[in-house]
Amino acid sequence: MTSRLLYELLLSLHAAAAVLSLVLYLRARARPVTAALLLRLPEVLLALTSVFFLFTFIYATNANMDYVQRFMSSHGNVLLAPNSTQERRSAYARFLPLLLVDGAAYVTARISARGARGARGARGASGAAREVRSARSASPGRAVFAAAASEPWPATWALALAAASGTLNGLAFPSFLVTGGLPVLGWFCLVPLLVCLEEVPLRRGIWYGTFAGVLQTMISNYWLGTFNLFSLQFVTVVTAAEYLPFMAAALLVLRRAGPLRFLVFPAAWTGFDWIRSMGFLGYPWGMLGTSQYPVTVLIQAASLTGVWGITFLLVLANSALASTARALVLRVRVPLAPLLTAAACLAVCGGWGVVSLHHDGSVSSPRTVRLALVQQDTDPRKDDYSATFDTLRRLTDRALAARPDLVVWSETAFVPNIRRWSTEDPKQYPLAALVRDFLSYQRGIGTWLLTGNDDYDLRVVDGVQERFDYNGSVLFSPRGERVETYHKMHLVPFTEYFPYKKQLPGIYALLMSFDAYLWEPGDRRVVFRHPAFRFATPICFEDAFPDDVRRFVAGGAEVILNISNDYWSLTRVEGMQHAANALFRAVENGRPLARAAASGLTCVIDSRGRILSRAPFYQEAFLVADVDLSRSRTTLYTRWGDWFPVAMSAGLVLLLAVGVAWRRSS
Repeated sequence: MTSRLLYELLLSLHAAAAVLSLVLYLRARARPVTAALLLRLPEVLLALTSVFFLFTFIYATNANMDYVQRFMSSHGNVLLAPNSTQERRSAYARFLPLLLVDGAAYVTARISARGARGARGARGASGAAREVRSARSASPGRAVFAAAASEPWPATWALALAAASGTLNGLAFPSFLVTGGLPVLGWFCLVPLLVCLEEVPLRRGIWYGTFAGVLQTMISNYWLGTFNLFSLQFVTVVTAAEYLPFMAAALLVLRRAGPLRFLVFPAAWTGFDWIRSMGFLGYPWGMLGTSQYPVTVLIQAASLTGVWGITFLLVLANSALASTARALVLRVRVPLAPLLTAAACLAVCGGWGVVSLHHDGSVSSPRTVRLALVQQDTDPRKDDYSATFDTLRRLTDRALAARPDLVVWSETAFVPNIRRWSTEDPKQYPLAALVRDFLSYQRGIGTWLLTGNDDYDLRVVDGVQERFDYNGSVLFSPRGERVETYHKMHLVPFTEYFPYKKQLPGIYALLMSFDAYLWEPGDRRVVFRHPAFRFATPICFEDAFPDDVRRFVAGGAEVILNISNDYWSLTRVEGMQHAANALFRAVENGRPLARAAASGLTCVIDSRGRILSRAPFYQEAFLVADVDLSRSRTTLYTRWGDWFPVAMSAGLVLLLAVGVAWRRSS
């Protein structure tokens, strides 16, 4: 229903734009502003149509997902096509004609202005302005084309440049194009956007920058369309709401920063990524620095600055290249300061990486712990609890031949609440019988076991006893004792957690209608104590938050042990992106990291960020690995935390002050 209404709204916008365009065309000769507005309409419609088309195309994947079909059988507020192929054909039929019309209108006016734009290059801005006035007196059509000619070509083609940056930025990460990503794109993906932002007015710059950010988010997060029925829409709307003030602030500083303007976006983007990882809406996905996860030498700088320093370096390189490209386009002297600064920073990061890896040699007293990471390749949401337990048991039995110190099962690998059902009669409740079988099996394997599991506690609130549910990880000793439990603290907003039930009851009711399962956040960072080592278990996307993981390490964790359920995405891309994010936590804190996922990426990463071993995606598998603890070290990032983005945010204010002072003196 919502999709149909949005499509009808889009059709209405096109009809209104057609009428408005005719009026503007006829008035272009008399009113200067109408000619410029006539050029803007097609690009606005093209951007909106592209976003709506991507939504429809991505959500077609849901049509082939059996859990969605079961959801639909019990909820009447969602309508999907019988299969993904049919839904995608429908998307083409509805949106392709609009995209062709919008694209043709966008390109035609700009190509028609080519001759006038060439003349501008010969005569300068004043000559172009005279051409606009003379064309306006001749015909409305020439007035429109002359309006395009009165601005540099990066401004005329700004939407195309922003789209190029958004696309290249998204493809720098693991994507549908290349599962491992294309890290080289990270070094120049922002150049088209930064070039056009220098040439357009403030309000248009905010629009183009936000469009590029939204496009990048949809390309790199397309797999959210398989998480549930509203995640991708929510993330996209939040992204737009975040980019609008970010672009406004960055562009305001850029226009006042003077000779150091090439440093504005590197500092601003670093602070922006840091800020958007905070709080209830925190979602540190798609940070540009993460795209460099395979470049082991370069990313060693994260031990000093966190991943934020890698983001700064990449945006600085993009800014330097954009300054060079803009100078070449305008045929002015190429500024050397941006290129020299970027080269110097790259040399420092590369040098630090070489020195760090060189000192990572052999140790006199190696210390290792053997982990068995079990990947059952099932979706816990499908309620096949007995079948999943049989798979876990079978894989674990095979892994036990290697005599591991700890067996690790993934997030909610064993779903039935152990605390609750262990107190019920197995003869009356099937889940109680399953929990009894699990506890009996665990006592019989003769080693430690960690599993993801639902958990709860009871509290008295306003005189009434209430139950609070948690997404947890539970450690059992070889004797079957429940040693310790960790409750996930950083929950996925809206799909796992919504703290505004009383303040926003309408949104809460909507979440419930979409079958969202909400948890309570934990309130204690648990460091598990095994006889051989200490470890922490950030659950699912908690390993994407640098400061959260840092606090576990500062609390004594020797191994970062992530448990995740990435089966639901039905794509290797999400699992690879998740692992790339997690990999930086190892480098930042100088600690090895192991991941046990329901279906990938199950892997072991050393303290330098190298993936040492991995299990295949979407296969039943187990991974037995000896994790080296002797090369761990305490890093500057572990000690000081997010000092670098704080410094960059402060530096942005300093750049503004220097720029204002420079303008006054000149």
